Amino acid sequence: MANIVEQHTLPLDELLMQQFREQRSLITAHDLPAITSLRDKHFADFEQNGFPHNQLEKWRFSRITDLLDETFEHSLQPEDVKNKNLSEMFRCEVHNFNTEIISVLNGWYYDTNGGYHVSEEGVIVSGLRTAMKQFPDLVEKHFGTIANSEHNTFVSINTALVQDGVFIYVPDNVQVPRTLQILKLIDRTGPHFVQNRNLIVIGRNSHLSLMHCDDSINHHTSLINTVTEVLVQENASLEIYKLQNLNDNSGLVNSTFIRQLADSNVKTVALTFNGGYIRNNVQSFLDGRGAHADIMGLYLMDKEQHVDNQVRVMHNQPHCTSNELFKGILDDEATAVFNGYIYVARDAQKTNAYQNNRNILLKPTAVVDTMPFLEIYADDVKCSHGATIGQLDEDAMFYLRSRGISKANARLLLMYAFAADIVNVIEIEPLRVRIDDMVKKRLRGELSVCENCVLHCSTPEKDYHFDIDYSKI
Repeated sequence: MANIVEQHTLPLDELLMQQFREQRSLITAHDLPAITSLRDKHFADFEQNGFPHNQLEKWRFSRITDLLDETFEHSLQPEDVKNKNLSEMFRCEVHNFNTEIISVLNGWYYDTNGGYHVSEEGVIVSGLRTAMKQFPDLVEKHFGTIANSEHNTFVSINTALVQDGVFIYVPDNVQVPRTLQILKLIDRTGPHFVQNRNLIVIGRNSHLSLMHCDDSINHHTSLINTVTEVLVQENASLEIYKLQNLNDNSGLVNSTFIRQLADSNVKTVALTFNGGYIRNNVQSFLDGRGAHADIMGLYLMDKEQHVDNQVRVMHNQPHCTSNELFKGILDDEATAVFNGYIYVARDAQKTNAYQNNRNILLKPTAVVDTMPFLEIYADDVKCSHGATIGQLDEDAMFYLRSRGISKANARLLLMYAFAADIVNVIEIEPLRVRIDDMVKKRLRGELSVCENCVLHCSTPEKDYHFDIDYSKI
């Protein structure tokens, strides 16, 4: 097999195109025929359009071109992990938080029990590559049917070249008792381009709670390109909590596509604590009558970090509802983008859709670009959107200071209260308590890239308090 690392000095787009042409047989070796055909189609799209750039409207406030200047490597085979203690690397022991951990290292699914699990209820958890062999009908039926590359050719190159990821299947009428936790770690010594593909199918009347953690073990540069496709069938429900705590040298393009059928209910919460460049693309298709989606996010950025949340909610059927709320606190020279788009189809009557983006800038050097947008073709709807950018409320600061609270603690208390609206929507109590602690640490400037997973399991348990005498308020 040719070693693609020999062409390491090529620009990333040229490297990937050359890799596809020279090693197509290796890339498609585990494919089903329909997926091979899909790869060819998306490679042609990427070959024609290349990576996005800042002259494109959807990318003009993002700094993706700066990140793409790095000379990355891209591997088509999993690395040897004989000398790695995977059980220790993926250890996560949050008090009273009972999860089933799904381990992904440098883009590859790792499991010591045969490569996949099938529970007594028929719930399947597997690597994507393994699922193509063991459950071909399920994968072929759903792979590539929800994700699209409109405005985002990162989806095209992911479809063309991705080799592994996570496959989750929940049959009809199953309430999955434990939260599934995807822990994605990056542990490479050189600049690396990592691609994951997740496929999640939830059957009728079923429920799944999922955590999706992106974390770095070291401070080396990486670019992570993750595409997740989710199908939520009739009367099913899903909670997704995304935790992002990468080093300042790394970038993450996280594209999530969710299709909801009748009376389904989905909640997604993105919690961004660190990362040099993070772009969250969320596209929700409300394709069944009575479907509901809550799409929320909290980002706490400083230094020269950048976060970009692109949210598209497609109301394609009547009597559907959606609620978007994204809140951010930016310090130093951090930058953020929010682009919210709500589409209401002509026949989607009785739609209720709400969208809000609120930001606090702690220094004049921090910048937010926010662009809420509605496109409505039905006449019997309730839709609204709004955006605010400001500083900490001076009247509130004065009120707290007049009650004997120090300036530093008053500042922290106001920021914490601002962030709590998002933290409080987390329905899993042990996770909510831990995230609450992480928010307090981040606001104090104490949270950085951790040793193991994003939940800081390797550090001793510690309570974080605001030293405030509430009797003076």
